[in-house]
Amino acid sequence: MPPAPPVRLTCEDLLDAYHGYGRPRERWLLGAEMERHLLDAQGMPAPYEGAHGVRSLIEDFVREGWRPEREGTALIAATRGKASITLEPGAQFELSGAPARDVATIVAEAEAFARDLDRHLQAGPYAQCALGYTPYAPIEAIGWVPKGRYAIMRAHMQRVGSLGHHMMKGTSATQASYDFSDEHDCARKVRVASAAAPIVTAMFASSPYRRGRATGFKSFRGLTWTDTDASRTGFPPAALAYSHAAWVDYLLDVPMMFTKVDGRWAAADGRTFRDWMTRGDADGRFPTWGDWDLHLTSVFPEVRVKRQIEVRMADCVAMPLVAAFCALFEGLFYCNLATHDALALLDPFTRFGTPQERFAVACRHGPAGMVGGRTLAWWGQQLVEAARAGLGRCAPDEVRWLDPLIALIGRGLCPADLMLAELGTEPDPEALRAWTHPLAG
Repeated sequence: MPPAPPVRLTCEDLLDAYHGYGRPRERWLLGAEMERHLLDAQGMPAPYEGAHGVRSLIEDFVREGWRPEREGTALIAATRGKASITLEPGAQFELSGAPARDVATIVAEAEAFARDLDRHLQAGPYAQCALGYTPYAPIEAIGWVPKGRYAIMRAHMQRVGSLGHHMMKGTSATQASYDFSDEHDCARKVRVASAAAPIVTAMFASSPYRRGRATGFKSFRGLTWTDTDASRTGFPPAALAYSHAAWVDYLLDVPMMFTKVDGRWAAADGRTFRDWMTRGDADGRFPTWGDWDLHLTSVFPEVRVKRQIEVRMADCVAMPLVAAFCALFEGLFYCNLATHDALALLDPFTRFGTPQERFAVACRHGPAGMVGGRTLAWWGQQLVEAARAGLGRCAPDEVRWLDPLIALIGRGLCPADLMLAELGTEPDPEALRAWTHPLAG
């Protein structure tokens, strides 16, 4: 008998999967991803190759027990347990930490990793820096990490926006992920994070420099996302008015960038996953769950839902503010009353202009930006207070992690404001490296 045809994915399968991602409250975890730049004394970023390049850095970690991951002969990542080291397109270095029950565990892992990275960097010219955008190098001078998906993204981004290569090779971010219990809980959390994104971008803005001088933006990283690829970035309606069905429809209709079949990368040329799922490809192949998971990694809104809710709107910042970022959304998400209070706070905020307009204010002005007659610092103070109250009710040991953010936003400032005040509009590279070390502050 001929083999049975493979089971084909349906829209109902994808929707059922989202309904299955919910977890009971007692099993909720949080996670963090921390990118950082590696800069020499002139502010130039570390390349992939070379005696002190990022490939050799990963090899150092592999020698200490991390498991290597390669694409062809290229060493592109390493894993240990549920943590991973990965590389962004311009060789920005990233730790994706293991899921944890609390911020303290995330901070302990991240600080230990930062110390290990410092130790491996000691013999070379590079130091790690917590900045949202590479501060000195022309973007054209930064090389590409040899990953197949990045080669396809490189060509794609050149066609769809003027800042796509800046986003890929120049930016570093802080991201965090959170669990939800069911569709209703997920929808409320996504609505909070999507509405709060401009406020959070303003509070954590840490990228005022480009090519050695101030740009006039507090978050140049945020700006790059506004002219990258409108079809897969920003604030899709499916996030602003979330349901699992609307979200799956959005993902099905976002043009695909690439596929990977039998280890070979190929450009998808804008075909949608819905079309592939319906009609198959030229070889009669239909997509698998692995293809769906890969597609989800090529969609970059400010809030993204996979198996968890990912919040993606903060610049790379020093460790005290990484902890505050994680605790902020822990307080807003993991206390039901705090989620309710945040929705009530953010409802009037979202009535002033479009999400894109509010985000543009945040990128340019940081906490000093005005929305609805009030500064983003004022809106941020209300948001942080809702999170502080939520943590006080549901995780009182976590409240302390908000202290650096409370102190900063209470003065109406973000990291970019402090940099500009202390280092000036044309900072010395050595001084900037010291100021922005992840363990500083």
